[in-house]
Amino acid sequence: MAEITSLRPQGNATELAAGSRLEVVTFTLGEEEYGIDIQKVQELRGYDAVTRIANAPEFIKGVVNLRGIIVPIIDMRIKFALGQPTYDQFTVVIVLNIGGRVVGMVVDSVSDVITLNADQIKPAPEMGSALDTDYLIGLGTLEERMLILVDIDRLMSSEEMGLIEKLAA
Repeated sequence: MAEITSLRPQGNATELAAGSRLEVVTFTLGEEEYGIDIQKVQELRGYDAVTRIANAPEFIKGVVNLRGIIVPIIDMRIKFALGQPTYDQFTVVIVLNIGGRVVGMVVDSVSDVITLNADQIKPAPEMGSALDTDYLIGLGTLEERMLILVDIDRLMSSEEMGLIEKLAA
């Protein structure tokens, strides 16, 4: 049984309360490895063709019909400006359930599920206005691996994304 995770706001980012754990699904975008809270993940799917929506931002690839629910599909490589995406047999759509809305997130591949203790999570470095760290929980360290931990609630409910109404703080 997974331990309940306690997150508390810390400046712009979120940090784990001491003694708690965060279970994350890890995925890759280009050369970097990212992690998101497993509790937000509904399912993993292969990448299928999407229906384009006119005048949608470039990072919104389109929509798919997932068992009767119309799901917007966001390409994270485009969103984070990590080069031109390629779609192959390793490309995965992580279906998220955030604030009652279902959203699909295209990533290069999904690696595994890991549990991080509070002492394995370092705060995101302050980069001034050069990099928006509002959407980062921090950096997870696991032996030689470094994971960029994304606060997917904040990212998906941001004004720029406009997909999900602001979540109650």
